[in-house]
Amino acid sequence: MIETIDSIDIDFHKLIENSLNAIFILGEEGKIHYCNKAVLRLLKLTSIEEILHNSLYNFIPTYIHGVCKERLNNVLLNQQAIDCIEAQMIRKDGEIIDVEVKTAPLKLGNEVFAQVVIQDITDRKLAVKLFSEREKLASLGQIAASIVHEVKNPLTRVKGFLQLLKQDQPHNFLDTMDSELEKALTILHSLLFVSKPDLTDEPFVSIELSKEIESTLSLFQEKLENVKLVIQIRDSNKKVVGKRNSLLKAIFNLIKNAIEAISEEGTIKVEHYYQNGWVHVKVSDSGVGVSQEQLKMLGTPFFTTKDHGTGLGLTQVYTTIYDQGGDISVQSEVGKGTTFHVKLPALKE
Repeated sequence: MIETIDSIDIDFHKLIENSLNAIFILGEEGKIHYCNKAVLRLLKLTSIEEILHNSLYNFIPTYIHGVCKERLNNVLLNQQAIDCIEAQMIRKDGEIIDVEVKTAPLKLGNEVFAQVVIQDITDRKLAVKLFSEREKLASLGQIAASIVHEVKNPLTRVKGFLQLLKQDQPHNFLDTMDSELEKALTILHSLLFVSKPDLTDEPFVSIELSKEIESTLSLFQEKLENVKLVIQIRDSNKKVVGKRNSLLKAIFNLIKNAIEAISEEGTIKVEHYYQNGWVHVKVSDSGVGVSQEQLKMLGTPFFTTKDHGTGLGLTQVYTTIYDQGGDISVQSEVGKGTTFHVKLPALKE
């Protein structure tokens, strides 16, 4: 005889306790009266005692406290449910995650509480961001590749005729013209490489990124005379899978960018660590920093904040990281410095 769901005694407390979503019961000022096991996973806690009877606001960034308090009061006082909204929470280790929140009034006896159901959507938002960035870079890549082909061919022909002219009538001006043409062709080649990374037939291999970072840093020893270098390598045994030369060039460009951001004396910090299936690399500098408007343009071909730059270095970084399934973010403040944060999927052991 097959039992139906109606004929089974359901332990609803156990159902809630083992729900995949984090569930809270909140009172005034966000006081937590109950939370299930999923809350421990969500916030990386080890026991319910770490959160029970505390305020939920302790786990929410301060810049959204006002909005959260207004919504909670609306639920408690007006008994109005709040449809699905997006917010952020702070885990025990300080990591900020994106969450989806549903809130409804819950009457227990003569008191009204707020039942809050929270789902971690960090990975989903990251996937959407990666798709959007790849689409943007793919569109730029198609345009750039088309421009390269249209411009490169006539320049190559001009260079050929210039070589013949130099043989018949040598002149310093012709040498200068030849040199400048070569620079232009090199820039076009670089643009083609960063806009169409799939054109390279470099294989995907296992990479111990921590060792590659240390070897790349050794290339800059002569340029670090007035710079204090801080290296924090943790979880050095963790590996990633990627195109080795492309990744090395991306790391090189990030470190080079940090050095060039410091005009006189300053500090560069390079971090490597593993967290939640990702290998993280952070490159921070105490340089000139970048405005919020300029931050939005970083990675766009030919956009540069430097006096003598092509704007292709960071384009190569962004293209490479996204091409290899990673993510990159940047934080900066004018006059204080910049931090690039790269995440790459760790090789499953």
